[in-house]
Amino acid sequence: MKNIGIIGAGTMGVGIAQVAATAGCKVVLFDANAPQIDKALSGLEKTLQKLVEKGKISQEKASEIRNNIVKGEVLQDLKDSNLVIEAIIENKEIKTKVFTELENYVSEDCIIGSNTSSISITSLGAELKKPERFIGIHFFNPAPLMPLVEVIPSLLTEQTLAEKIYNLMKEWGKTPVIAKDIPGFIVNRIARPYYGEGLRIVEENIATPEQVDEAMKTLGNFKMGPFELMDLIGVDVNFSVTTTVYKDYFYDPKYKPSLLQQRMSEAKLHGRKTGKGFYDYTEGAQKPVAQKDEALYEHIFLRIISMLINEAVEAKRLGVANDDDLELAMQKGVNYPKGLLSWGKEIGYAKVSEILQNLYEEYQEERYRQSPLLRKI
Repeated sequence: MKNIGIIGAGTMGVGIAQVAATAGCKVVLFDANAPQIDKALSGLEKTLQKLVEKGKISQEKASEIRNNIVKGEVLQDLKDSNLVIEAIIENKEIKTKVFTELENYVSEDCIIGSNTSSISITSLGAELKKPERFIGIHFFNPAPLMPLVEVIPSLLTEQTLAEKIYNLMKEWGKTPVIAKDIPGFIVNRIARPYYGEGLRIVEENIATPEQVDEAMKTLGNFKMGPFELMDLIGVDVNFSVTTTVYKDYFYDPKYKPSLLQQRMSEAKLHGRKTGKGFYDYTEGAQKPVAQKDEALYEHIFLRIISMLINEAVEAKRLGVANDDDLELAMQKGVNYPKGLLSWGKEIGYAKVSEILQNLYEEYQEERYRQSPLLRKI
């Protein structure tokens, strides 16, 4: 698969194009908004130049990567692709419209993939004439740096296709995992409590955002706390994914979105990209220092980590992925310091179960129900 088409020249699209071009593939980058392609390629040239200056790649390699990517003027320019990956807005109707049009131009053998982070792969592929050629290929942002790629076959995907894409991603230097087509796949499903429980703790005035972040970094060795991470991802983007997962699980209380996050989104306090989120990123702004409280920090850490471990155990029970892929996905997709199943063993599943039981008794909410497998082990 040496001819690759990319639809969408945003951050993700051009990032995936860079990954494919670095692996020696010829890439056609298309976007319905033509000026966006020029902007993306101009940004890529600067990125490649920085890599040369840092000694990460040679000038020759930078030129080769850039020359491997050409601009697509119309969707039909992707006609010779062996694989097309879509990376456009998270909107099912818009994506489906693009896929059905694309099928008119590409060959019968061309594989069509979506980089969606939260929309059902089965629902996206169902409208195609050949749904068996359709698969989820979910990169993490920034695509050139983050190693994980979730490969998600739908109920209609041809059986050997997941393995083909898995092997291709390895050739591209990525760490692929195969996931079941469930809302949020592996990472966005299991990671929900990292944000959701952090938000809940702040909403209840138990702690401040900086205290929650500090607790997770100092006791859990996470690189970023949930509020720092939401500001980086985009508070609005994170809220949108949570809302999608909640809706797609038929409003399961476990995934209930936060009112605080909704208000932040409405106020356009989206984090780094708008200059303000849970923290202030404007010039000269001082980041608040967390007031230390060891007992509080331990409460925060154990509450959030127990919720995460419970999600990982439930994903194992449901066969979302095999154990190795579940562990790998969280470490390589969101930089968790260790796999959550291993973490459960380390803390003790009995202790995790007790923490969740106490939360359930305190709040009387389904949010804190335990995986049947957690109770068993």
